[in-house]
Amino acid sequence: MKYFMPSSVDGSQVPFQNQSFDSLDKAYNFYREYGRLGGFDVRKTTEKRDADGTIILKHFVCSKEGFVDGSHSEGIRQRRTVSRRCGCKAKVVMKIRSQNRYYIFNFVELHNHPLASESGRQFLRSSREMTVSLRNFVFDAAKVNIGCSKAFSLVKEMTGGYSNVGATLRDFRNFNRDLKEFVGERDGQMLIDKFKVLQETSKSFYFAYELDGDGHLTMLFWADPTSRRNFEIYGDAVSFDATFDTNKYNMIFAPFTGVDKHDRCVTFAACLLSKEDVAHYNWAFKHFVKAMGRNPVVFITDQCPAMKVSVPASFCGDNDLVASKHRLCMWHIMQKFPIKLENRLCKETDFMEKMKTYIWSSNLEIDEFESGWKAGQSYVWLDEDNFKVRSENFFFSQFHKQGDTLCEFWIRFESAMHRQRNETERLDHESNSSKPNILSRWFIEDDAAELFTRSIFYKVQEEILASCLDMQIKRMSEEVDGVTHFEIKDVKVKDKLFKATVSKSHAVCSCKQFVMCGIVCRHAFCGLKQIGVTKFPRSLVLNRWMKVAESGTSLESNVVCSDYFKMEQVSLKLTNLWFDFRQILSKAGVEMDKLDYVHKIIKQISSDFEKYDGDSVDFTKKDHMAAMVGEQPVEEVTILAPTVSRIKGNYFKRLVSDREKAMTKANKRVRRCKECSATTHDSRTCPKKKKDGGAVVSNML
Repeated sequence: MKYFMPSSVDGSQVPFQNQSFDSLDKAYNFYREYGRLGGFDVRKTTEKRDADGTIILKHFVCSKEGFVDGSHSEGIRQRRTVSRRCGCKAKVVMKIRSQNRYYIFNFVELHNHPLASESGRQFLRSSREMTVSLRNFVFDAAKVNIGCSKAFSLVKEMTGGYSNVGATLRDFRNFNRDLKEFVGERDGQMLIDKFKVLQETSKSFYFAYELDGDGHLTMLFWADPTSRRNFEIYGDAVSFDATFDTNKYNMIFAPFTGVDKHDRCVTFAACLLSKEDVAHYNWAFKHFVKAMGRNPVVFITDQCPAMKVSVPASFCGDNDLVASKHRLCMWHIMQKFPIKLENRLCKETDFMEKMKTYIWSSNLEIDEFESGWKAGQSYVWLDEDNFKVRSENFFFSQFHKQGDTLCEFWIRFESAMHRQRNETERLDHESNSSKPNILSRWFIEDDAAELFTRSIFYKVQEEILASCLDMQIKRMSEEVDGVTHFEIKDVKVKDKLFKATVSKSHAVCSCKQFVMCGIVCRHAFCGLKQIGVTKFPRSLVLNRWMKVAESGTSLESNVVCSDYFKMEQVSLKLTNLWFDFRQILSKAGVEMDKLDYVHKIIKQISSDFEKYDGDSVDFTKKDHMAAMVGEQPVEEVTILAPTVSRIKGNYFKRLVSDREKAMTKANKRVRRCKECSATTHDSRTCPKKKKDGGAVVSNML
């Protein structure tokens, strides 16, 4: 029999007979650390108690102590498992002393098995622990759609090696699994409880939900104070895209989206729906109007038949509100051209080019557009109003995964909103802290630079420069009551005269660009310059494009209690501490005396913390998960998690077009035979392999 004894442990860390400890926990941690350095794991086993229930004897043994019963029933297939038990006798026996102090009564140092090597010690249980900082890192990484595998690799790079991580990839995945199990069937209840806390914290937070007959969540709508304030400013045109499912229940995630003063997408509200029918859309639109207090001017959707019924009914002129205009998203229409029409018609003729000249041109009169549009009237599905709008699907896809629970979905949605709003703050800072270059000598350009955000100013500047370089005045009327009429030729537009009517305070043009997007056109600028206007007419400045667009709104920004974002603050503090520590190690370099000094300080800090252990409350893994995703309901769960929805957008439950099948097939990896690279068979049935094998057998014979 061979025996093994830890040899790479400092003498001060080796247990000895009669060594005293203030508590069993401190004794266990001491022996556990000895095992980690020596190359073996430790576990707790036999104990004895007195009549009062106080532990008077406790055994801490090597994890390989004892044996496992290897017997199994015949005929039953067993899992492939291994046993690490080999009857090792190494142990520490703790016995109580007066005043609840414990001492080492017996210490067996020898092991009957090889100890872990230096490279293998990182995989011992005593070396692996999902600490608060590691849990925070996995959780924070998940907010931006970084999975466990990539998070583990990132920590490895941050710590300098896999052995320094302090956990394995399996530990990372197990924590993610435990987080999902912590939520479990309480998913819907926990999310609604979180919304109630948000509403108590900020009265401007609006949410509503609906349950089915069995108590399962079927519809959920929410809008936070910042989103509602944004709608008040930018809510003239709203897009509603219900083509994105981002959770394990296949509920449709549908954001209400607009365009802000920087010409970027901004989210007004969002909803989760279990079905795509008129009833569900009516419910979501009703709460959108209730939350915002008015209808949008234009409401843009795809060509969903249910929305065609629901939008006019929901955004009507009831309750003294102005009815919305329903428009279709041009992007969806253009995507359907190759599907609805013959592929040859789109690729081999100039049909698409002709259609685009009428679809995308902003210089057509109504009769010109109608005459061109009639060319495609044989395709009945085109005969609808349409509008182009940006989709936020790509933006949200960077944060969400289809297997998310509702609690995880909400956390990632918040992260997406933080990024969107931080980007707005960055653009605000750029617009307010610097001034763009002025390219003309016209003072109205300086005025525009002071009024508009950077991105909008560049569009205005383009129109101003074009008014100076590309316009030809063909006719100018006499000024009557301060109003002058112009007929202007744009050199870049053939056979077209634009009629502009301008005064010192206003301008109107036949191209209707200002009506369409709120930016003064080059033809109007040409007329304004001709009559000597040097200040930007305030009637032509829309508040939504100004730097100070947010001033004067009725809704206050989101105000929350000081401890609501406590976990975010704790996470940030842990991150800062970690990087400060890495910086100290970087300064220490590879000089042993400096590293010894750092190690000494760390041990001193650890010793100082131990003095306060008696007064502190353990922050358990369950407490940490509750702080991350919310407390588990104390009372009976009344809001059940949604059932898995069967939506028309689900790929496996809908008809797939030939175009989609071709695209999927083109992206699919082609399997080839390893022997001859053919695609009609694999290496097991390869004729060449059989032929060569037969030749080898013949030669052997």
